[in-house]
Amino acid sequence: MADAPQTTNTEGGPTGVLDRYFHLSRHGTTVRTEAVAGLTTFLAMAYIVFVNPDILSATGMDFGAVFVATCLAAAIGTLIMGLWAKLPVAQAPGMGLNAFFAFTVVIGMEVPWETALAATFVSGVLFLVLAITGVRQKVIDAIPMQLKLAVGAGIGLFIAFIGLQNAGVVVADEATLVALGDLTSGGTALALFGIVATALLLLRGLKGAVFYGIVVTATVGVLVGLIDTPTGVVDTPPSLAPTFGAGITALPELLSVQMAVVVFTMLFVDFFDTAGTLIAVTNQAGLLDEQGRLPAGNRALVSDGAATVAGGVLGTSTTTSYIESSAGVGAGGRTGLTSVVTAGLFLLALLFSPLLAVVTAEVTAPALIIVGVMMARGLGDIAWDEMEVAIPAFVTVVAMPLTYSIATGIALGLILFPLLMVFRGRGREVSPIMYGLLVVFLAYFVWFAE
Repeated sequence: MADAPQTTNTEGGPTGVLDRYFHLSRHGTTVRTEAVAGLTTFLAMAYIVFVNPDILSATGMDFGAVFVATCLAAAIGTLIMGLWAKLPVAQAPGMGLNAFFAFTVVIGMEVPWETALAATFVSGVLFLVLAITGVRQKVIDAIPMQLKLAVGAGIGLFIAFIGLQNAGVVVADEATLVALGDLTSGGTALALFGIVATALLLLRGLKGAVFYGIVVTATVGVLVGLIDTPTGVVDTPPSLAPTFGAGITALPELLSVQMAVVVFTMLFVDFFDTAGTLIAVTNQAGLLDEQGRLPAGNRALVSDGAATVAGGVLGTSTTTSYIESSAGVGAGGRTGLTSVVTAGLFLLALLFSPLLAVVTAEVTAPALIIVGVMMARGLGDIAWDEMEVAIPAFVTVVAMPLTYSIATGIALGLILFPLLMVFRGRGREVSPIMYGLLVVFLAYFVWFAE
């Protein structure tokens, strides 16, 4: 039965076009509630508009252009998720994937950033194809949950390690490779203050604590003279020209085994990050069906793939669904209208580019460390008492920060798991897809890895 037209109530309850399109009444929500939820989600993930340019600019990419690409990719992906999939899930360039892009692919493998953008674009296209054809589900089912948890936790440790480096807490050392930095230096002290401030905000249960932590740290940095005062607050957005379309022109550079591994890793991480996030957020919102299946599952995954394709064209790393969307759901968001509001706020953020001048590496370091902590929570669900599981999971986790490569950590885990399961007599429990990946990564390490 179609939803009957209603009038807006005193609490901001909608009807008319919005109610019919988003089924607000059916989900027991209102325009006002959805708007507050959209704002809450935006504040919880707004740190990415500062952190992502900071990370990707380490590759030589133009800081201002990446800022614009980040805002636009987030707005486009979130808008598609809201209007088409009609879910309260926001998207933006993913933490971990941006680190892989910058520090593993461009800096570690010495791949030009234009080529890395091309890999991002192709991984998005493949994600779209796999989502539409249903192959995605088969691949997800083939990877054991224990390794999925290990990948997420390992990326968290890697991000935190980068944050500690940016803060000056961890520094290079010829004798021991790494050592404790000078904690009394101005920048390091500011970063340590930011870590404590952000942690306290989290403990108080403040929505958007990571974002507010950045604001507080930057403000203190300006007040004590460690950061120059910004020349303004609102201005026209920087030019997107330095990055726009650069990945498309570099597509021919992907014709190598090395870049095939890069594309696969981007696809792999986005696969499971997206699936886990969508299930977690929609379950929190009470939107899963009786079988625990995702509502509009293919539409949600296609939205994610489309956002990555857009980001690859605009000039940013893989765009994915954000677990911070749960903050908006906690504030009452139940429909795509929440996402539409969040998308609008990302577009509004384009006007505040002058504030980027105060967001230094020391200011964003606390965000990287705290986000790393959040991503590492999956460690508690790994079966540490089963060595055939614990060893590949542990190697996956520690290899990422210690080799400075997310791809290496994933590859080692995918090699060890089927081998140890066979030695344990549990080889039949391993999917044929896993054995195929074992052969691929062994060949890569033997013949192609430097």
